[in-house]
Amino acid sequence: EHFETDRDTGLALTSLPAPMFSRNDFSIWSILRKCIGMELSKITMPVIFNEPLSFLQRLTEYMEHTYLIHQANTSDDSIERMKCVAAFAVSAVASQWERTGKPFNPLLGETYELVRDDLGFRLISEQVSHHPPISAFHAEGLQKDFVFHGSIYPKLKFWGKSVEAEPKGIITLELPKHNEAYTWTNPTCCVHNIIVGQLWIEQYGNVEVINHRTGEKCCLSFKPCGLFGKELHKVEGYILDKSKKKVCNLYGKWTECMYIVDTATFETHKKNDKKASEDKKSSKQTSDSEETPQPGGDSLEVIPGSQLLWRIAPRPVNSAQMYNFTTFAMQLDELDKEIEAVIPKTDSRLRPDIRAMENGDIDLASEEKKRLEEKQRAARKNRSKSDDEWKTRWFHQGPNPHNGSQDWLFSNGYWDRDYSQVPDIY
Repeated sequence: EHFETDRDTGLALTSLPAPMFSRNDFSIWSILRKCIGMELSKITMPVIFNEPLSFLQRLTEYMEHTYLIHQANTSDDSIERMKCVAAFAVSAVASQWERTGKPFNPLLGETYELVRDDLGFRLISEQVSHHPPISAFHAEGLQKDFVFHGSIYPKLKFWGKSVEAEPKGIITLELPKHNEAYTWTNPTCCVHNIIVGQLWIEQYGNVEVINHRTGEKCCLSFKPCGLFGKELHKVEGYILDKSKKKVCNLYGKWTECMYIVDTATFETHKKNDKKASEDKKSSKQTSDSEETPQPGGDSLEVIPGSQLLWRIAPRPVNSAQMYNFTTFAMQLDELDKEIEAVIPKTDSRLRPDIRAMENGDIDLASEEKKRLEEKQRAARKNRSKSDDEWKTRWFHQGPNPHNGSQDWLFSNGYWDRDYSQVPDIY
């Protein structure tokens, strides 16, 4: 099979240079059984469980549906804007679906930039701390029409059969045209069946999007799977005006789509639904097969009168052989002469272990990963000997301007393209 695309045709890349290796011969359990209850950032995992992207690149996937931010900007009604921002918050985690490979831990000082003229943004991210691992990012509209920034500390916990990643950190979206700022935190992500069986991913928890200018809120609940997989991937929520009155309801699946509907219709639908399932129970005519639907098998029921807010783009046909990447993800590590000429030597695209894995050379990837981790440890040792403090280049620590919580803020300067002072980390 030939996976290369012709780079000269100007077509979007829809493939990686090589398909992924089968993970079937490797047992995560043999590594993890020593680590029950431990924090996973301290454990070195074999490269076979990775996907060929750095966590900084994975974060950049928040930006895939930037059109929702542009859509929010065009509306003069703050509730309409909130609908778009809430849809953006859900869409930002949609690419996690079936992404069971672990991104590479960024090295301290690693950076990643992405400029997308077609989507109207540029983004820069930096690994600003190693223990705990914190990644800061800052994206802005090319027309200066929005700023989207945050810092994420993916707290990983191992629970025996599953690994849970809680993305600690605030996410902020600013719309200068409307003098508005929105903040939220992302849901928890969990990878199941890491010992035996099919790996699968679920996201759960409550996400509260706050408009700091108007006091309006959107409360979203990412539902856990539930006993028979009935609730898998479902998201439900509502928007409250400043007097805490429900304005409308949102519902959908973070893997697929989000809809909006007025609250009365939503609640009537819920009531009828509940009544129908109780009637079904009392008539005792259910066969066993109906009691256990396959997880994810049940499709979303669209309530009459709903309006579609967002729908996901289908993944490329070869996605399953390519770490379940979206088209957007496949393009993140692409390196052409133009990009290479401008990026600093700390950019993730230049990381040799990720590049080797993407090219299908798993042994080289493994060697390089080990070498880079040792190089990082040696550098840290040297710093501690000479009392050198590590200085972040493009971000500084400070309070979030909208809710005061601890954050990492962009120091500007990155896009001036002077990288003479950046460290040699690869």
